[in-house]
Amino acid sequence: MSALSALPFLKPVHLRSPRSSFGGQRRHTLPASEFRCLSPEDAVSVFEIEREAFISVSGDCPLHLDEIRHFLNLCPELSLGWFEEGRLVAFIIGSLWDQERLSQAALTLHKPRGTAVHIHVLAVHRTFRQQGKGSILMWRYLQYLRCLPFARRALLMCEDFLVPFYQKCGFEALGPCEVTVGELAFIEMQHPVRGHAFMRRNSGC
Repeated sequence: MSALSALPFLKPVHLRSPRSSFGGQRRHTLPASEFRCLSPEDAVSVFEIEREAFISVSGDCPLHLDEIRHFLNLCPELSLGWFEEGRLVAFIIGSLWDQERLSQAALTLHKPRGTAVHIHVLAVHRTFRQQGKGSILMWRYLQYLRCLPFARRALLMCEDFLVPFYQKCGFEALGPCEVTVGELAFIEMQHPVRGHAFMRRNSGC
């Protein structure tokens, strides 16, 4: 059984539009809203959203297309996409890390024995911003991580102006990050993830 199928709150949420019929036949409609882990087939849609979101701000993307495919092949269970009417509108991509703090190698490596989930990127499509979708998606993602037996904490790095957003999501700042990208410097942040046994007793995971 996959981690996704074991978690009722992360199973695809199918909020369908009102049904209509024609000639006695129900018309097929796509789910109005769905959350699911991403697959390599979603890589192009992911990259298009990410490129628009980041290049205009920082001039570069956290993950390029080949890196997106790399992580979605290695650890798709550490990603989460939000789809509206079958269209990707927001996503998170993560991988595992096995050290206390992030280093330059964390940008491209997935450490299967790690207990820290490195969140590489969270992005929302431009037409769906300013609607709280980033916060909702992060909340669902953290709930999902709490039911993974190996996950102990979530790590990410961000620019200064994003620190308040992640603090509202429950992250705490650890200080300057060792990782740099060109001239960009980052703050490293973490969020504790409670163990699997605790969550199983208290939330049915």
